[in-house]
Amino acid sequence: MEKHTFVTPEKALSIVENGQRIFIHGSAATPTALVRALSSRNGQLQDVEIVSISVFGDFPLALPEMQTSFRINSLFVSEPVRKAIHEGRGDYVPVFLSEIPELFRNGLLPIDIALVQVSPPDKNGFCSLGVSVDIARSAVNTAATVIAQVNPNMPRTLGDGMIHVSRFAAMTWCEDQLHEVMPAAPSSTASKIGHYIAELIDDGSTLQTGIGSIPDAVLSALKQHKDLGIHTEMFSDGIIDLMKSGVINNSRKRSHPGKSVTGFCIGTKKLYDFVNDNPALLACRLL
Repeated sequence: MEKHTFVTPEKALSIVENGQRIFIHGSAATPTALVRALSSRNGQLQDVEIVSISVFGDFPLALPEMQTSFRINSLFVSEPVRKAIHEGRGDYVPVFLSEIPELFRNGLLPIDIALVQVSPPDKNGFCSLGVSVDIARSAVNTAATVIAQVNPNMPRTLGDGMIHVSRFAAMTWCEDQLHEVMPAAPSSTASKIGHYIAELIDDGSTLQTGIGSIPDAVLSALKQHKDLGIHTEMFSDGIIDLMKSGVINNSRKRSHPGKSVTGFCIGTKKLYDFVNDNPALLACRLL
């Protein structure tokens, strides 16, 4: 395998300048080591705009003492940035997830630097955006500069997330565990709702699933169904057993038959291990 050059997060982020717009890879793929290193430049930088959808984990860029250097501009208000937006130290742009790539492409929200977390390069020099391809693919395609946090714990997902190392201005090595979301045990009410919804789903249906106790309850109630398909924004732990048992086999889908399709994955390490190099799953960009 070709030997690749890695630098410290601080060195990688030394190229950031005043007034730039920086995209942060989101959800379980939030590149926390790069986020922390960027926050260490507080006081050195001014008016750096931070653009993201949901972010997980430690996110010091949203702290009050950072507001002169960094301004949050969230396209999805998640817990780490909620207080900053509520207190007027950040902004929220209400937009459909599917419309965000066009904002990047048409110059309404041009990205100067994209910070992403990827799997290690394969023998041909390609890394994967792993558990979050969604809008990150378009950010990588359109950003003037891309910096990668390379992590062996990031799954190599197949689909639209492959990026050659030549696209990266700098790479930093990180072995942090990915951010996890543990599924909660459904309440009796959620379980009843899940069963009612499952009764409305025909064999052969293609499903879009979301996050929370109700979607989890629906998935757990589908064990007697046949030939279901997945073409979804989000892929969660609840889908794993249905794929392993053959309930979800995508055999009747007209688009990508035989493949489960998702934009991003959120769940536990069990999920991340399941999607790693799994040819039954395509992680795809939003158009």
